[in-house]
Amino acid sequence: MASRLICDCRKRLPSGFEVHASLSMELERAPVLVLFGPSGAGKTTLLRLLAGLETPDEGSIVFNGETWFEAGQASQPVHLPPQKRRAGFLFQDYALFPHLTVEQNVAYAAHANPRDLLNRFGLDELAARFPRTLSGGQQQKVALARALAANPSLLLLDEPLSALDAAGRARVRVELRGMLRAARVPSIVVTHDRTEAMALGDCMAVMVDGRVRQTGAVQEVFRKPADAAVAAAVGMENVLPAEIAARDSGLLTVRSGPVRLQCIDSGEAGAVFACIRAEDVQLTRDPPSSTSARNRLAGVVVSVTVEGALARIELDCGVPLVALITAQSAAEMALRPHQTLAAIVKATSVHLVAIPPVGQDGILRAG
Repeated sequence: MASRLICDCRKRLPSGFEVHASLSMELERAPVLVLFGPSGAGKTTLLRLLAGLETPDEGSIVFNGETWFEAGQASQPVHLPPQKRRAGFLFQDYALFPHLTVEQNVAYAAHANPRDLLNRFGLDELAARFPRTLSGGQQQKVALARALAANPSLLLLDEPLSALDAAGRARVRVELRGMLRAARVPSIVVTHDRTEAMALGDCMAVMVDGRVRQTGAVQEVFRKPADAAVAAAVGMENVLPAEIAARDSGLLTVRSGPVRLQCIDSGEAGAVFACIRAEDVQLTRDPPSSTSARNRLAGVVVSVTVEGALARIELDCGVPLVALITAQSAAEMALRPHQTLAAIVKATSVHLVAIPPVGQDGILRAG
């Protein structure tokens, strides 16, 4: 049976920042919902509101038909304490009891024999050890086992990989995904890391400036952001103000400054943003006849920045354009500032989002 979360609440922080979270999601059996957004977007605050660790100023939170919070304007106020919500919470630093062994940490919250969970997570050999003797990945497993020991109906994880180094995150990411799927408990994972979102999530909700701006399948949100704020949040490097110039046979032509781009006609009209992922921009010095791509833009290299195995190429094509290619490709092309080349973009790689009229905030209510 599907689990449904309905949250529409406000919380003003002492700094004056306000979280106004409107979220309604069907959480199918064993899904992982990623709560994604930049640092300071309000993700952790929303997670704490769901857990009952923070109290909203107004609104309501309902999970599986049970009211966890109701401000009470039209009824008696409701505020279930954390222990009655049956929501397991995994903190960033794991918050293990340092004076208890692995087995004792798990047993602290267990409704059944903790040995079953120790076995499931491969912790049997660590049962008698203390947290200080464990690696970051091992501590995470213990913390997750302890969170699941209370048989929660919802699992909440706040930046669960942030305490690990880069190498540890890459390794533990795969393990965490497997553990969440095996746990068969609806989970909400907070992260600001794009790779983690794609690796862990079945669906995602994007938060910007304290508000949920878009929800949907992970790949769909990354490929087709609902507005410019979401595009920026999910790392859509190229967001170009544009206007519709023509439409014909299922294709739109949009104009951004001196540049014209063709894309699939999805019904937009008026002012739009043309959004293009940097990895969808191909660079070439080949003649125009060598490609069937609709968009070929003459450009000049502004800068080349190597970022590990990738290279970020900033171009001036009449409009600023960023391409992301392998460092090896950049070396083979001997790319350097002031060189001229062509940027190739397929029509299917140009995603349009409408620019909301003045006075509208452009917020997409999740349903």
